[in-house]
Amino acid sequence: MAKTPVAEALKGGLYTRVVGRRILYFDSLSSTMDQAAKEAEKGIVEGAVVMCRRQRAGRGRFGRAWVSDDGGLLLSVVFYPSTEALPFISVITALAVARTIERETELFPVIKWPNDVMVNGKKVCGVLVENVSEGAATRSIAGIGLNVNMDPKDAPDIADTAASLRSETGREMNDGTLLRRLLHELDALYVDLKQGRSPVEEWRRRLDTLGKRVKVRWGGEVMEGVAEDVDSLGHLRLRQDNGALVTLPAGEVTLNPHAPTNPN
Repeated sequence: MAKTPVAEALKGGLYTRVVGRRILYFDSLSSTMDQAAKEAEKGIVEGAVVMCRRQRAGRGRFGRAWVSDDGGLLLSVVFYPSTEALPFISVITALAVARTIERETELFPVIKWPNDVMVNGKKVCGVLVENVSEGAATRSIAGIGLNVNMDPKDAPDIADTAASLRSETGREMNDGTLLRRLLHELDALYVDLKQGRSPVEEWRRRLDTLGKRVKVRWGGEVMEGVAEDVDSLGHLRLRQDNGALVTLPAGEVTLNPHAPTNPN
């Protein structure tokens, strides 16, 4: 039987403080997000990781289906952050993925606000974060779907917009090595966050959205303008054509590369 990414990752030792305290690996799940939520409801330790080889009903942001087959890292991590740290779980998750790709390959990933990780203009990783607050207690499940050795051509619906690390490097990647690096990076960022160090500036430097003309779907509205900046919480500051500056929490961004920016 082939070794799982978990066995490969643990072979060299996993020296983390929070993330990876416990790792549950399944051959198949409906969704790592759903399984992680069930484990959190039972009180599983913070930093627990739920992984699987294949998802039957993986989902992305806005309830979209996520293509989840062999050739990727599919995992969800359970956090119990403070209310101050809660807004940044999405930021550190995307940043951990970007750091991992940069340090394990020759690629330089960027982030499409708020948390899609892109390589050469194509999406290589999706991040989904679901938060629950019950009184003073908070829970956050961070889901990661990283395309490692899949061939995007095998998924016609996303072939034009998706990439994998193998398709962009031209070589087979060791998913165990990537998993180990990813858990280390996420752990380091989370420990820093718990100690009051903000990840926003490093994340901001990787944002590929700033300075571009975009459409943002948020709630039931679609707003258009120039993505001017992000604030200290990672919210997008959108300069509309009438000059108004709107601050938006996580929405869906569509680039308009051929539209002129507002010169005023």
